[in-house]
Amino acid sequence: MSVPDTAQAFWVTRPGHGAIQSESLPAMGQNDVRVRALYSGVSRGTESLVFHGRVPSSETQRMRAPFQVGEFPGPVKYGYCSVGRVTHGPQALVDQTVFCLHPHQDRYIVPGTMVVPVPADVPAYRAVLAANMETAINGVWDANPMLGERVCVVGGGVVGALVAYLCARIAGVQVQLIDINGEREALADALRVPFALPEQAPTDQDCVIHASGHPEGLRLAMSLVGQEGRVIEMSWFGEGDVALPLGGAFHSQRLTLRASQVGQLPAKLQPRWNYQRRLALALRLLADPTLDVLISGESNFMDLPALAPALFGPGSKALCHRIRYPVQDEPE
Repeated sequence: MSVPDTAQAFWVTRPGHGAIQSESLPAMGQNDVRVRALYSGVSRGTESLVFHGRVPSSETQRMRAPFQVGEFPGPVKYGYCSVGRVTHGPQALVDQTVFCLHPHQDRYIVPGTMVVPVPADVPAYRAVLAANMETAINGVWDANPMLGERVCVVGGGVVGALVAYLCARIAGVQVQLIDINGEREALADALRVPFALPEQAPTDQDCVIHASGHPEGLRLAMSLVGQEGRVIEMSWFGEGDVALPLGGAFHSQRLTLRASQVGQLPAKLQPRWNYQRRLALALRLLADPTLDVLISGESNFMDLPALAPALFGPGSKALCHRIRYPVQDEPE
């Protein structure tokens, strides 16, 4: 039996619309691997902007995914949270479960250096959180919470929840997760992180990390930080303009506002760290079964075009939505 030479992939065909399209697979190179997808994760923040065609023209190159095909606003094949099994390639990788920064596609061929084996104690269905965990790791590195500091995380989505989860495990750090949705308290409880609504949020914080994706969240973050404190901005607003209160306390209290973006490692870590090492760390940190609470739903791959408008819509309460691919054994 011959190996299938075509794949099915999810494409944003135009803003607000998606479709599953068939495409030919390239010939395998000597060091390539062929991967059969098991799961992929929908990263709602960035993928919502892509789905609705709201990637700013100034950011089209910086926001390209590693295996993106097509250009913004579309047609474009986008995504970066794929977990699969290597069916062909170097013997050391064959039959391994791996993570790859690949779009939503049922099978694909990539260089072997672009997949990272999933640790044995991390199930494939949870490994779809690896890209979000990478973003959270980078945010914590940029925030640099020190022993005993008071830290608030504004925004209880997947990235914000993971940032709070990581900060809470630094000795002595007092962390609180803030969200306008009171239902997020159950999520915070599961992660063993204190929760508060905005009106209950503590002030005089050493560091506030903003990950809500909304201007009101950033303004709240700036109101919670104390003298000489720092605000770390992890949200990406796409084409939106954000008005900030840069008078008053911001100036007199000498506050710092700093962006954190996963596309670049913090300068102080670059001599020792690279992207592969960071991704391997993200996968190791997913061994905790508590993190399953961040998966809010699962759907079949072929249903993604019909689900996408609601999943990426403004009223969506989804955390990480997992895409499940059909089980199909491939010939050796």
